[in-house]
Amino acid sequence: MVDPAGHRLFGLPPGVDFATALVAGLQERLAGQPPEAMARVTLWLNSSRMRERVRAAFAGDSLLPRLRLVTELADPGPPFHAVPPDPPLRRRLQLTQLIAGLLDVEPDLAPRSALYDLADSLAGLMDEMAGEGVTPEVLATLDVSDHSLHWARTQRFLGIVARFFGPEASPQAETRRRLAAAGLAAFWAAHPPPGPVIVAGSTGSRGATALMMQAVAALPQGALVLPGHDFTMPIAIWDALDQALTAEDHPQYRTRRLLDLIGAGPADIRPWTGSQVPAAPERNMLVSLALRPAPVTDQWLAEGGDLAPLEQVAASMTLIEAPSPRAEALAIALILRRAAGDGRPAALMTPDRDLARQVTVALDRWGILPDDSAGRPLALTPPGRLLRQVADLFGRRMTGDRLLALLKHPLVHTGAARGEHLRLTRDLELQLRRKGPAFPDAGFLRTWGAARDAALWGTWIAGLVDRLDEGGERLLADHLVCHRELAEQLAAGSAPDAVPAGVLWQEPPGIAALAAVSALEAEAGHGGSLSPHDYAALFDAVLAGQEVRDTLTPHPLIRIVGAREARELPPGLVILGGLNDGSWPQLPPPDPWLNRQMRLRAGLLLPERRIGLSAHDFQQGVAASEVVLTRAARSDEAECVPSRWLNRLVNLMQGLPDRGGPAALEQMRARGAGWLALARALERPLADVARARRPAPAPPRAARPQSLAVTGIETLIRDPYAIYARHVLRLFPLDPLRATPDARLRGTVLHLVMEDFARRGGLQSPGGGALALRQATDAVLAAEVPWPAVRALWRARIARVADWFLAYEAAQAGTPVLLESRGATLVPGTSFTLTARPDRIDLLPGGDVQIYDYKTGTPPTRKQQLYFNQQLALQAAMARVGAFDRLGPVEVAGATYVGLGTNPKAEPVDVDPLALDAVWAGLARLVTVYLDPATGFAARRAMHRAAFASDYDQLSRFGEWDMTDDSVLLPVGDHDDDRGRT
Repeated sequence: MVDPAGHRLFGLPPGVDFATALVAGLQERLAGQPPEAMARVTLWLNSSRMRERVRAAFAGDSLLPRLRLVTELADPGPPFHAVPPDPPLRRRLQLTQLIAGLLDVEPDLAPRSALYDLADSLAGLMDEMAGEGVTPEVLATLDVSDHSLHWARTQRFLGIVARFFGPEASPQAETRRRLAAAGLAAFWAAHPPPGPVIVAGSTGSRGATALMMQAVAALPQGALVLPGHDFTMPIAIWDALDQALTAEDHPQYRTRRLLDLIGAGPADIRPWTGSQVPAAPERNMLVSLALRPAPVTDQWLAEGGDLAPLEQVAASMTLIEAPSPRAEALAIALILRRAAGDGRPAALMTPDRDLARQVTVALDRWGILPDDSAGRPLALTPPGRLLRQVADLFGRRMTGDRLLALLKHPLVHTGAARGEHLRLTRDLELQLRRKGPAFPDAGFLRTWGAARDAALWGTWIAGLVDRLDEGGERLLADHLVCHRELAEQLAAGSAPDAVPAGVLWQEPPGIAALAAVSALEAEAGHGGSLSPHDYAALFDAVLAGQEVRDTLTPHPLIRIVGAREARELPPGLVILGGLNDGSWPQLPPPDPWLNRQMRLRAGLLLPERRIGLSAHDFQQGVAASEVVLTRAARSDEAECVPSRWLNRLVNLMQGLPDRGGPAALEQMRARGAGWLALARALERPLADVARARRPAPAPPRAARPQSLAVTGIETLIRDPYAIYARHVLRLFPLDPLRATPDARLRGTVLHLVMEDFARRGGLQSPGGGALALRQATDAVLAAEVPWPAVRALWRARIARVADWFLAYEAAQAGTPVLLESRGATLVPGTSFTLTARPDRIDLLPGGDVQIYDYKTGTPPTRKQQLYFNQQLALQAAMARVGAFDRLGPVEVAGATYVGLGTNPKAEPVDVDPLALDAVWAGLARLVTVYLDPATGFAARRAMHRAAFASDYDQLSRFGEWDMTDDSVLLPVGDHDDDRGRT
């Protein structure tokens, strides 16, 4: 007998080691019986980890009970046999095809990018319907008069699932489990098991499990042992948990629902064993009161006075309210490190996987690898990332950043000679950054490889890029063949003797990735035809739901577990991390099919079910002997809202001053502040590092630039430090990995269009000026701008100013004689050379010249020309002294900035001889100053706007100083050669 008094319902309170107490209670009931009595017991448990803990608790016993899992309810075997269900992946692929067909007919129902997500969500609804015994006919009879439009769309999708519920349909996994539960119930009713049958650790939250537990409770020797049962909650509160819409989020609601199904009440639940007491019974009462169903304020006031002194209750509780997730993770890691050093078992319990990963990284500094029950998402492992990268490239034009990300992946070219591969990849990156092209194709890669004596390597990449360019819709099986071959060729590399597939399929992540790909290949016949984009989305979704555990040996005392494993933890040190809404509890996933009322009427689970289960986990986790509650007050994006359960606990304690609540809460926070202070100390540098001051480096005379272009003179005036970095240190900024149609390219294109237009004859071209401008625009855009949309946009911009420009050209009397031709001259009185490459110089009938400079935006104003932008004035002064060989010394009749932006305009420059003489004199003074070793090149001296960025802001450590700080002269280099010079 399980219980001499005939009781069938038992519970274990929060804060009890469930596995140990379960075994102890069973041993108490079978004490004095022969050993084979234990072997007659069948023990159904809620998880494989619980089964392992129960098996360990039986250590030393010669005979064990039969240990089975409720999740294995439908395993083939007597008394139930069933056809194996379709694999979940097959069902999702079938739904993907059906939904795709529906979207082809009604494309406004949903975007195709959500194809697999809709199939996955619909498959989840089907599983839930099967588990709860709800047929499509039940949904069809719902009264949805208030939601007719939404329901009409939903019914189109739900019409798809009816075929999967018919008698001829292959049973789904949940259908099979429900059939198994019903079959067991019928079999046990006619043939009761000869030994005790116990279901332990489950509250029957799923339909099939609840059905099976009802059958067990009806057996002569059946028993249920419920986890985390609140024995202290008054009957009146139990009675209030009768409405799912208002009580589903309470931690004890699932127990109440199970009792209703069995036909029992809370008074029928007895303690499983009296030898196992909660670790902190007074705290259990505090938490139980805090989690009462709303409204609760009157209950807090009425019953709060019955609690034990809260300073005593909270003596083993710590509250950490960190300023950021990083600080929270570091504080948790310090607590776990202390526990490991003391030889104490400790666990971080959190549903926040980001926090779990941050804690794991923080623990690595001390060589501690926690036993993480969740493992790593397969999609984030190296094989998963490579496979996802390759899938995302099908049907897309290859860009430089995508190509380099692929080539730099740690699993690429692991078959042989990876070092040479990385060297060539680095050289290719420099080429793509400096000169492009924006879209490296196979021809470019072959040519580039051959030019560097790496023809085999270039041909290898080119072949892969050729295959990635294959687009169009094709069968899922064909996608998979190409995808797998490409991934394996990338991993193998270009060497003739390379190991096939390199190390792609090795180690646990590679093995798991291969299994996922193989499973998809096995079911590919049900996937139909997909576009490259749809295939990439499907492949990502398949990998997203899988995890992998590495074969590394974790620390034996330190664990990271999910919230659902609260009942499996021993009552030691438990850290409840990430206590913010959205994590505790996690937000219910969006339901595109049914709202709460529809679910309630249909007999399906409400979204609050997840919240209630999470609350049950919280109630068990917070009942450990020592508890640390942690949260981050702010994430990277915004302020965080505390978890509703933490909020209730804090509010209850603050509202009980007579029981010492505020003082207890202050002590909890003080203990948490101590850990945060340790975390800050750990992050603090050993010595304070002073902020950098605004630099003005002063190199020796010999190192100073002896030549600049006229465009560099404005930079010398506005940001001398940039001249120092570029011309003294020889540091040149690299272009971004992905070429974009930025302002610099737009300026280049405009200048090339104007040059091409002039070379075609301008207004005197055979077809006229308008045709010449269009032809020049089309030719330059085709050669320089590889983005079709940008070509169309820039062509329209030039067309918008074409009439104004042609009219302006018609008003000019000169003939172009120099186009983008270089000139140079010494600055009078110095050894400094000034260079220039004018956009265009026209020869006028009288022998004078006109100089033009084209701008894509607004030309500089007169004041800007006077103090900063002296480009055209300097070019005019150079022309007067014969800096351009093809012209010789000439007089300058005019110089004009031609702005071809949104509002085209011409801005003339003062070229009066006196003005040009003043410009020369000013330049000579400027050059003389900066050739002096005592002059520093100050950073950001006179920027046009403070918000403008310099290429060298990071080098000058801008941000540690600001524009109001004085610059500091910093002598650099060897100044010995400057001694005695004037």
